[in-house]
Amino acid sequence: MRFRFLQSIFILALCAVFIMPFTVMLTTSFKTLNDAFSIPVRIFPRPVVFDNYPAAISKISFFQYMGNTAFITFMCLLGQLLVTPLVAYSLAKIAWRGANVISGLLMMTMMIPYTVTMIPLYKIWHSLHLTNTYAPLIVPAFFGTSFYIIIMRQFMKGIPQSLLEAAKIDGATELQRYCYVALPLCKPALTTIAIYSFLNAWSDYLAPLLYISKKERLTLSLGLQQFLNEYTVDWNLLMAAAVIFIIPILLMFIFFQRNFVEGIATTGIKA
Repeated sequence: MRFRFLQSIFILALCAVFIMPFTVMLTTSFKTLNDAFSIPVRIFPRPVVFDNYPAAISKISFFQYMGNTAFITFMCLLGQLLVTPLVAYSLAKIAWRGANVISGLLMMTMMIPYTVTMIPLYKIWHSLHLTNTYAPLIVPAFFGTSFYIIIMRQFMKGIPQSLLEAAKIDGATELQRYCYVALPLCKPALTTIAIYSFLNAWSDYLAPLLYISKKERLTLSLGLQQFLNEYTVDWNLLMAAAVIFIIPILLMFIFFQRNFVEGIATTGIKA
C-alpha cells in the first residue's frame, strides 16, 4: 500500500514537471507584457487579457503561415501513408533476396543525425534550383522514412501468414492481398505513423529554416520568430500564437489516442 502511494506521488510529480511549461505558456498568453515580467513571478495573470490572441494573429501573417504549414504537413502525411506501408509490406511479407539486408541498412541510417546530411542535402537541392520551394520539405516524404518503415515492418511481421495464403488460394494477387488483407489490419500502426509524421512536419523548424527564406513562404514555426524584436520580446503575444500553434497537435492526439497507444504497444522491434 505504501509503495503504491509513493508510486502515485512520483507519477504526479512527473506530470507536474511536464505540465508546468504548458501552464506557463497558457497563462502568459493572457497576461500583459509588464505582468509577464513581474517579479516575483505570478502563475495566474492579473488582469486577464483576451486581446493578446487577436493581436498576435494580426501582428504577423498568421493564417498565411498556417496555410503554408498545413499544406506541407498534408503532403508529407500523404506521402508517408502511401509509401511507408508499401515498402514495409515488401520487406515483411514478400520473400525476396536482400530484404533483410535492406532492413538492416534502414536501421543503420537511423543512426545518422540530420545535421550530418544537412549540408550535402542543401547543395543537392540548390543545384536543382529547388530552394525557396516546398519540394525539399515534401518530396522526401514520398520516398519513406526509415523509422516509419521499420515500425510498419515490425507490425506487419505479426500478421499471420495464413491470412495472406488463404487470400492467395482464393485468387488474390499480391497487390490485392496488400490492399484488402494486410493494410486494414495495420490501422494502429498507420495511426502511429500518421501522428509522428504530423508532429514532425507541423513543428519542423530546422528544415524550413534551411530551405525557405522568402517571407511569403514561411511556415508558422518560422513566422513566430517575428515576435522576437531586436531589443525586446513580446512574450505575451508569442505565447498566444504558440497556444494556437499547438492546438492541431493536441486535437489530433486526443482523437487518435487509443489507436496511437495500441500502435506503440504492438510495434515492438523483432528479429
